[in-house]
Amino acid sequence: MTPPPRADHGAPAAAPPGPAAASALLREARRLAPEAVALRRALHRGPETGLALPATQRLVLDALDGLGLEVGTGRALSSVTATLAGAADGPTILLRADMDALPVTEDTGLPFASRNPGLMHACGHDAHMAMLVGAARLLAGRRDTLAGRVVFMFQPGEEGDHGARHMIEEGVLEASGRRADAAFALHVQPTLPAGTLWLRPGPQMAASDRFRILVRGRGGHASAPHTTRDPVPAACEIVLALQTTVTRGLAADDSAVLSVTLLSAGTAHGVIPDTVELGGTLRTLTEPVRRQLHEAIDRVARGVAAAHAVTAEVTVTPGYPVTVNDADFTDLVLRTAAGTLGAGAVDVLPACPMTAEDFSYVLRAVPGALAFLGVCPPDRAPHEAPSLHSSRMTLDEDALATGIACEAAVALSFLAGRGPEQAR
Repeated sequence: MTPPPRADHGAPAAAPPGPAAASALLREARRLAPEAVALRRALHRGPETGLALPATQRLVLDALDGLGLEVGTGRALSSVTATLAGAADGPTILLRADMDALPVTEDTGLPFASRNPGLMHACGHDAHMAMLVGAARLLAGRRDTLAGRVVFMFQPGEEGDHGARHMIEEGVLEASGRRADAAFALHVQPTLPAGTLWLRPGPQMAASDRFRILVRGRGGHASAPHTTRDPVPAACEIVLALQTTVTRGLAADDSAVLSVTLLSAGTAHGVIPDTVELGGTLRTLTEPVRRQLHEAIDRVARGVAAAHAVTAEVTVTPGYPVTVNDADFTDLVLRTAAGTLGAGAVDVLPACPMTAEDFSYVLRAVPGALAFLGVCPPDRAPHEAPSLHSSRMTLDEDALATGIACEAAVALSFLAGRGPEQAR
């Protein structure tokens, strides 16, 4: 890896901690690592999904106990919000970890593998919680030097349940008594070298929407298709036409991925069905392209159906918006992380993956950034490591100290360098 370039995005962001402070943070994070690993393993053993995570919430609350934080829990979901007040007034930064697992049957063979059948922390949220608790410990020990507040946001329901949006509706951005001025989150990536940090200004992750198309015709005997209005050829042409809509309807630099992932029709070999149902996802990096393709899915499906004398009912369900990193805050993170971890451990993400994140709701409300933390297992090369959402996904637990130090350093840099009058 090469050191990240220092982009000039306007007014300079806060300076990163000096070398002595940075090395002290990393040394202390490494001392806390055994506690973080133990918490991560306890969380990994008992995964829960969705918005109701009572056992996970209890583990987080117990881990935060004694740190002198103002702690609250959600009303409609099992969230945890903890606020650290510094010795002097100043801005507020929010740090987030997601809490929920996935409906995946674990196949790692780990001694602390999931004990809940059919559920697994396959997206690293157990590591996210453990790192954020570690960062809370680091920062709580420095409260006398802080000018401002840190809000620790532990959020259920990231895997499709819009947990961040629910927490915003319940007031997480105002948890400190004033609206958060900035926000930061880490997401582990087993396909990146362990202990490295990657992010970019602008889109960091894509918007993700779902669509469903019901093609309705008139079925009949397979020996006499001329007496029917067969929806199957129409559905097949809709699939192909949707792919052409992306490749021929967008400019080459307008990234979008449209995938038809569901196709269902018929009950017997000799019967032409009345209906065909198809569905899939749409991933985009800008709101204009997102709106354009929402309209195109409807127009193409109905148009192709009409050409076959059948009809198409189209439903597009918006999912998470684009996760957009603020340019100035990204610059702060890049320089702070380079000062904390070493320049060789930090780089600008060369391209935006088309996965989605509901931290996007937070970043629509306040400036901030999401960064990827490499956690490739020590026995694998990054390109060989099982990816997120895999039943075999594992991570290098030594990288947890890196994440703890990075989260704490970003918070310290922001509070030290941006007064309330400068924060947006």
